[in-house]
Amino acid sequence: MKAVLALGSNLGRRFQTLQGAVDTLFDAPGLEFVAVSPVYETDPVGGPPGQKPYLNAIVVAETKLQPSMLLDRAQSVENAFGRVREERWGPRTLDVDLIVVGEKLSDDPELTLPHPRAFERAFVLVPWVQVDPDAEIPGHGRIADLLAGLDRGGVFLREDLKLQRPD
Repeated sequence: MKAVLALGSNLGRRFQTLQGAVDTLFDAPGLEFVAVSPVYETDPVGGPPGQKPYLNAIVVAETKLQPSMLLDRAQSVENAFGRVREERWGPRTLDVDLIVVGEKLSDDPELTLPHPRAFERAFVLVPWVQVDPDAEIPGHGRIADLLAGLDRGGVFLREDLKLQRPD
């Protein structure tokens, strides 16, 4: 199955944290690297006022892991980079969101698939379309079509920052 994960950071050494997350996600068996998007600097969406900008990227992988196992891995990576959950949509060292896992659908409160707001977030769709322009979000359609209807303001390519494939 194809898995798409969104990475974000707006605290600390943001770029180093994103690169560390890419490397750590693939340290254990079960995920095969496919692609990593360019890095974008984005205005915060939701949450408390006064947050610093985020760095965001998308990772595409192939996996045989069940979504719950993939969620456990994502949360372990977040914890390894000092993620603290104090405030919804608050600042964070690292956020790793499962966007889609194959065609899996889930309305479980612990893991909703596809991600319930991905289809309306330019900071997810802009980097994703760069590495998988024909991708679709189950139940919502092609990401390129979804992106065409969104405001891309506040999403800026960081040409000076390039994530590397995992070691």
